[in-house]
Amino acid sequence: MIKKLLLLFSVVFSIGLSSEELNSGDTAWILTSTALVLFMTLPGLSLFYAGLVRSKNAISVLMQCFAIACIVSVAWVVYGYSLAFTDGNGFIGGTSAFFLTGIGRDTLAPGTTMPHSLFVIFQMTFAIITPALVVGAFAERMKFGAMCLFSLLWFTAVYIPACHMIWGGGYLADVKDFAGGLVVHLTCGVGALVIAVMLGPRKGFPVTAMPPHNRTMVVTGAAMLWVGWFGFNAGSSWAADGLAGMAMLVTHISAATGALTWMAIEWIKGGKPTIVGIATGMVAGLATITPAAGSVGPEGALLIGLMAGTICFYATQTVKGVFGIDDSLDVFPVHGVGGIIGIIMVSFLGVQGGFLGSSAGETWIPMEQFLIQMKGIAVIGIWTGIATWAILKLISSLMPLRVTEEEEYEGLDIAEHEERGYDLT
Repeated sequence: MIKKLLLLFSVVFSIGLSSEELNSGDTAWILTSTALVLFMTLPGLSLFYAGLVRSKNAISVLMQCFAIACIVSVAWVVYGYSLAFTDGNGFIGGTSAFFLTGIGRDTLAPGTTMPHSLFVIFQMTFAIITPALVVGAFAERMKFGAMCLFSLLWFTAVYIPACHMIWGGGYLADVKDFAGGLVVHLTCGVGALVIAVMLGPRKGFPVTAMPPHNRTMVVTGAAMLWVGWFGFNAGSSWAADGLAGMAMLVTHISAATGALTWMAIEWIKGGKPTIVGIATGMVAGLATITPAAGSVGPEGALLIGLMAGTICFYATQTVKGVFGIDDSLDVFPVHGVGGIIGIIMVSFLGVQGGFLGSSAGETWIPMEQFLIQMKGIAVIGIWTGIATWAILKLISSLMPLRVTEEEEYEGLDIAEHEERGYDLT
């Protein structure tokens, strides 16, 4: 009799813990992660970018990041979530959840133990930061109206299809991209490169020095990005579990290693370590670990951070110094290149029991997965480049993309917003 009661209790207990029941611990963690990811954009990325530009353009960068957060939030509710995560075809979702139809207070997100509404807003924060990252490519020279239209169209034509293809069960569902190496970092990196080429360099580049106007603001924003990234990566486990813990650990390891590596190279080459350098190396380490955070162990994170700090450093020198492309705040060499490195290394470091260890709960054959990862890089990279070019061509036929030379000289704070970030009185 006692055995029967114990068996009945175990069955009831297991049902209570099934994925069909809301789990308060998981829900609390994803609530926290959602706030952390939004914290990455507002205020983290906003301050990081605003500090890197000249003082006459700081307000314009803050305004751009803030406006993008608002634009994407509304678009995500109206159509973005539905096209990214409902059933459609291999490249785009359906229309069944337009205006979040059918998503109520008590409905659970499919396959999770959290409210569907929470899944929606967590994914919204990823959608917000991706076009906001592109701001770094056209900082100090793009008209605000053109920026708003570009961000909306780019979010629609680039981010949503990439999200659906990889995370929405679409054409690239076999790609291992834990938290956005392709969906976030490659898309924003390639988009940044295209727009930097099409807009042309800032007046005076590369002869005139354009140093950051406020390094304190830079490192403050970078620190916020570092903290917020724990929600970005560890939150992508969808649960308060061991996977989230390992993802948080390897995220921190890669960030620290990337920062130290960048600082060391800069120190050796230039004779002095800089706060901008160590902060940029940290961001490179974070971007590079993002796709691998759910499948590598601590040793793999050390290697990824080392690669991020080294390769991304030299990529920044190449883009500006060799090719003469004014990607103002190094979006492509840090995020685009970092995302590619992380996606590739998943193939070899993310194998259970494989090289340098792994935290993965699944196994795959390295070379087979490598080919899948490369296919993802090619598809997302090519589509992003083509779509970004087409969007810019369309907008340029409707309005000027770039401020005038006089407005650029005056600064976008006054020319576009009639505001200053400081009081002259």
